[in-house]
Amino acid sequence: MATRRQHRRAFPLVPLLFSLLACAAYGRLISDGSPSSPLVSVIRLASPAVAAAVEEKCEQSYGFLPCTTTVLGNLFLVLVYGFLMFKAATYLSAGSELLLEIMGPGLVGGLLLPILGALPDALLVLASGLSGSKETAQSQVLVGMGLLAGSTVFLLTLLWGTCIVVGKCDLGPNGEAVDVTNTKGLSLTGTGITTDLQTSYAARIMGLSVIPFIIAQFPKMLKTHHGQRLAVLLALIVSFLLVLSYCLYQVFQPWIQRRKLAYAKHKHVISGILRHAQMQSLGRLLKEDGTPNDDVIRKLFHKIDMDNSSSLSRSELHALIVGINFGEVDFDKMDAVDKVMADFDTSRNDVVEEGEFVEGMKKWLNEAKRSVPVGGAFSHKFINDFHERTRQEHDELIDRSDEAVESVENPGWCIAKAVALLLLGAAIAAAFADPLVDAVHNFSNATHIPTFFISFIALPLATNSSEAVSAIIFASRKKQRTCSLTFSEVYGGVTMNNTLCLGVFLALIYFRNLTWDFSSEVLIILLVCVIMALFTSFRTTFPLWTCLVAYMLYPLSLVIVYILDYVFGWS
Repeated sequence: MATRRQHRRAFPLVPLLFSLLACAAYGRLISDGSPSSPLVSVIRLASPAVAAAVEEKCEQSYGFLPCTTTVLGNLFLVLVYGFLMFKAATYLSAGSELLLEIMGPGLVGGLLLPILGALPDALLVLASGLSGSKETAQSQVLVGMGLLAGSTVFLLTLLWGTCIVVGKCDLGPNGEAVDVTNTKGLSLTGTGITTDLQTSYAARIMGLSVIPFIIAQFPKMLKTHHGQRLAVLLALIVSFLLVLSYCLYQVFQPWIQRRKLAYAKHKHVISGILRHAQMQSLGRLLKEDGTPNDDVIRKLFHKIDMDNSSSLSRSELHALIVGINFGEVDFDKMDAVDKVMADFDTSRNDVVEEGEFVEGMKKWLNEAKRSVPVGGAFSHKFINDFHERTRQEHDELIDRSDEAVESVENPGWCIAKAVALLLLGAAIAAAFADPLVDAVHNFSNATHIPTFFISFIALPLATNSSEAVSAIIFASRKKQRTCSLTFSEVYGGVTMNNTLCLGVFLALIYFRNLTWDFSSEVLIILLVCVIMALFTSFRTTFPLWTCLVAYMLYPLSLVIVYILDYVFGWS
C-alpha cells in the first residue's frame, strides 16, 4: 500500500499546461469584453442585464491575464485559477515530503512542512488586501476572511466527518474500534474510529490557536471602537508567537513524523511474519478464492506453541520474531512483540489463544489483500509482494535522526527535485493568488452573491483538496494508527490556518489601516474550533454518529453568518 507521499508524488505538467493554454485562449474571448464574440452574443440574447455588464471594462491582472465582467467568464477563471492553486499545493506537498525523506523530521518536518502546507492559503490571504487602494483592499479582504473561515470549517466538518465514515470499524466490547473489521454496516453506535492520546493533544493545541481571534475581537465584544487597532496589533504578535511555538514543538517533539515511521515498521513486522508463516506452514495461508485457510493457520499456531499450552506467550512470540529475516529493516524486537500482542490479544490476558491467533491472522491477511493488487489466484508471490511493499514504505519514511541507514541513492538529485517542486509550487501560488482573488471578487459582483460566501465555499477546495484526498485514502485503511495520524494532521492544518494565515491577515489589517469588522465570521470560527476541540480533546473513540455533528456544523456556519450579517446587520 502506498504511503501518503506516494499518493502525491507524481504530478504531471500536462494538466497545468492545458489550464494555462485554456485560460489564454478563453482570455481572447473575454479579456476585452467585446460584444462581437460568440459567447457574448449568446449572453446578450439571453440577458440584457448581463450584456450590459459585459460592456463594462475590467482590469487585467498583471496587464495581460484575461478578465471579464460576466458570470460565466468569472466562473471559468475561478475554476482555472483554483485548479492552478490546487497544483501549487500538490507540488509544495510533494517537494516538502521528499525533503523530509532525505533530511528526516527535525527542522524540516517540524518547521518547514507546516509552513509550506499553509503557504497557498497565506498567499491568497495576502493577495486579498495587498493591492489596490484602501477602499479596494477593504472590499476584497473579505475574500481572505472567507478563506480563513472556510478552510478551518471545511477541515473540521466535511473532511473530519468523511474520515470518520471511510475509516469506521466495528466497536468492540471495550468501546474501542477493532482494526480492519467492518461487519456492522452503517450502525451509528456500533461502528466508529479510535485514535490515540496524542491526537487528543493535537486537538487541544488546535483549540488554543483561536486565542488571536479572541484578542482581535475583544473591542467588538465590549462594543467600543477604542483600542481596536491596538487589539489587532496584539493579536498579530500573538499569532506569530503561536506559529513559532508550534513549529518549535514540532521540531523537538516530531511525533507525527515518528508515528508514520512506527506504522510503517509495524506493517513490515506483519508482512515478515506472514511470509515466514507461508514458508513454514504445510499449505497456503490463503485459498484460491482469497479467503483465509483456517486449517493452515491452526497448524502454524501449534508449530509456534512450543510448550503445547494452547496459548502463545510473549517469549514464544519473541522467539518467532527473532527467527525471522526482516531484511535490512532493524527495530526493537520486544516492541514488535508488544505490537503483535496488542493486535492479537483481544482478551487482554497477556497470552494469545488459538482463536485469537486465527482471527488476528485473518485481519493481517485482509490487510495484505487491500495493500497489494492481486489478479487471479493468491499465490506465494502475493505474500512476498506484500513484504516488499512494506519494506519500501519503511525506507521512504525512515527517521534519520533515530537510525543509521543506508544513504539515499542519488541524494543530490533528490534534493534538487525537492527544491524544484517547492520553487514551482511557490511560484504558481504567488503568481495566481492575486488573479484568483480578483476573479472571486468579480464573480461576486456579477452574481450579487456576497464575496465571503463564494470564498468560504470555493477557495478551501482549491487549497486543501490534495490534503483532503490524501487524508481520506489514509483513513480508509481502517487502523487506529492511520486514523490517529490522519486526524492529527487535520488538527495541525487548522492550527497553522488559525495562526500563520491569521497572522498574515492581521498584518494586512494593521499595516494598511483597514477596518476590523468580521464579528460573524470570527464567531463561526470560534464556534466550530471550540466545539470540535472540546469534542475531541477528552475522548479517543468516535462512533459513526459523531460525523453527523461535524457535517451539521458546516451549513450551520453559513446560516449563522447570513442571519447575523443580513438580518441583524452585524457587518
